[in-house]
Amino acid sequence: MPRAARPDRPHATGRKSSRPKVDHRTRQKAHEYELDALSGLEHVAETELAAVPLARDVRGPRFWYPGDPDRLTRLKSVIAVYRVQSWDVPRPRGLLGHQQLGELTDYLRSVVAVGGHTSFRLGAAGKESSVMQRLAEELQTSLELPHDPEAGELLIRLRPQEDGPGWDVLARITPRPLSARAWRVCNMGGGLNATIAYAVHKLAGQRDVDRIFNPMSGSGTLLVERALMGPADAMVGVDISQSAVDCAQQNLKAAGREVEVACLDALHTGLPARSFDLITADLPWGDAIGSHMDNEVLYPAFLNEMHRLTSRQGRLAVITHEIRLFERVLQEQTKWAGREILQVASGGHHPKVYLLNRR
Repeated sequence: MPRAARPDRPHATGRKSSRPKVDHRTRQKAHEYELDALSGLEHVAETELAAVPLARDVRGPRFWYPGDPDRLTRLKSVIAVYRVQSWDVPRPRGLLGHQQLGELTDYLRSVVAVGGHTSFRLGAAGKESSVMQRLAEELQTSLELPHDPEAGELLIRLRPQEDGPGWDVLARITPRPLSARAWRVCNMGGGLNATIAYAVHKLAGQRDVDRIFNPMSGSGTLLVERALMGPADAMVGVDISQSAVDCAQQNLKAAGREVEVACLDALHTGLPARSFDLITADLPWGDAIGSHMDNEVLYPAFLNEMHRLTSRQGRLAVITHEIRLFERVLQEQTKWAGREILQVASGGHHPKVYLLNRR
């Protein structure tokens, strides 16, 4: 009489029973990290983080991650990512103890080994104090990196723990902020923060079939960020300034993307009606670019022309700091139904983002 088959022996087919595959990265040591996002973009950053495999124990901007830190440097909605380590000391002076300083040095060296930082600086309340100055001197020696208090690449932030008696030390894992995009080789006054541009496209809806128009395209931030997100049926930008068009083309080339950008008045493009499914616009705020008096005329005319250019199910995403003016103009017209989807703090301003649909 045959013996009962054992689960770990080959079956009649000659194949062994399958076992669930285990991601080897889960066995690696996890480190704690924290995201730094513009105020107002936190939920966008959390949504993006949720798509990162192996990120776990997420508590707002804090989380644990055992994978390659390089994956975290590809996040688009955050200003920076910091590695976090805590010490059970009542005040920063405690970090100058022999054991604590050795641990701190090892921790920072591991961050530098990944990021390749060439200098460091401290970011903390009272960073000019004698304790902070001594800490900077000790780290300069132990890390063998110069202390550059204004532009140091390894930004080290010290702050009291929120849920404990000790202190957290946060080290930025990249030499530059993630919001300082590598593709930005040309800057213009009043340029849009790239993390806001990313968030606008995510919240407006990213679809491969969209025909996208960016009037008043400036240095091309909205165009570049969308082009890097994935394909679109068409993408066009216009600006009335040839220097702005040239700047946008330089940034698009640096990003490795081809997008048509033309020197045209956004209100008189000559383009056929219903040419686009999504229009994204960073309208003049009336300070660095344009004036409030000009905007009184521009905003109503803009909404009329964009209505002509959008498809029947088209949508329009508008970024502006002229909040009262825009909301009044929106209320006075009948072609668009709109709602605020975002308000963000950026560079001392608090612009809002509105998503409009044709009535």
